[in-house]
Amino acid sequence: MLYHPVSIGDLTLSGNLFLAPVAGYSDRAFRSVCREGGANFAYTEMISAEALVRGSDKTRQLMVRAANEETYGVQLFGGTPEVMGQAVEMVLAQEDKEVVPELIDINAGCPVPKITKTGAGSALTRCPEQLHKVVAAAVKASSSLGEKAVPVTIKIRSGWDAQTITWKEAALAALEAGAAALTIHARTRTQGYEGKADWNILSELVELVKNKTDGRVPVFGSGDIFSPEDAQRMLQETGCQGVMFARGAMGNPFIFIQTRQLLETGSYEEIKPTIRIKAGINELKCLIQDAGEDSACRKMRKRFCAYSKGVSGGSKLREAIVAATTEAEYISLFQQEGLL
Repeated sequence: MLYHPVSIGDLTLSGNLFLAPVAGYSDRAFRSVCREGGANFAYTEMISAEALVRGSDKTRQLMVRAANEETYGVQLFGGTPEVMGQAVEMVLAQEDKEVVPELIDINAGCPVPKITKTGAGSALTRCPEQLHKVVAAAVKASSSLGEKAVPVTIKIRSGWDAQTITWKEAALAALEAGAAALTIHARTRTQGYEGKADWNILSELVELVKNKTDGRVPVFGSGDIFSPEDAQRMLQETGCQGVMFARGAMGNPFIFIQTRQLLETGSYEEIKPTIRIKAGINELKCLIQDAGEDSACRKMRKRFCAYSKGVSGGSKLREAIVAATTEAEYISLFQQEGLL
């Protein structure tokens, strides 16, 4: 079966359709609507290990669990083993269960220069020895907490550039350091999000990890999954144990339940625009609780534009969306359009 439970260390998830950690998007509000839309698991957007250790309140806010998240993961980025170890211990040792995840993921894939220049993100994939130290520090910190220990996983890229393809070395380093699962976005750092993800690399990684761990460590795929059919094809063609939706979930948090329907029955139901817009309003309300109305409404401009794709007269509607400044204005706008 293509849709199935997944075990990551001692953590067992009901299915294998995940929301990826997306910077600036995978906040509590968006994770919440994606869980409502069928996501089996979701990650926070990437959080600076260094900022966490320094005591940033803003960083802590990024870790708050959504009300409907029975399980979730916190993704950390950093290039210094000692700091990563401290950050993992801080995340897991907290008394407040709202910010204690069931999994820690390490970002070794972000291509943004301000991240890579610190030795974090995809710079770690370029330097497998340092990646090993960072993952090992995280695993050690988690293991030292006894009952509070959680699995440590990692997300990598295929390499730095076309001349520096290091996914294999990075994967082996992560496994040796104790990573409980690996995810690969099969693009290089220089590709960013352009071009095509090389799913052949994902297939090779699946075989490598399967042979090295006797199938104990799952491999997940990311990159170019914009539809249920894309997810089905990735699972069929690569043999990966799960898929991560990123841009494909933006504007359609129901892509998870659609994918499950396709994998289990061979077809899926289209989601009506009214249902998508209602999910967007729920997302807005949660964002207002976390960030205040002004900030939430500004952030939702881009998100509501995604929700409105495919709506009749969408271009004119999006012009009105980017001018909205309050929750009441959004609600009035969508009611006038017959979408609420």
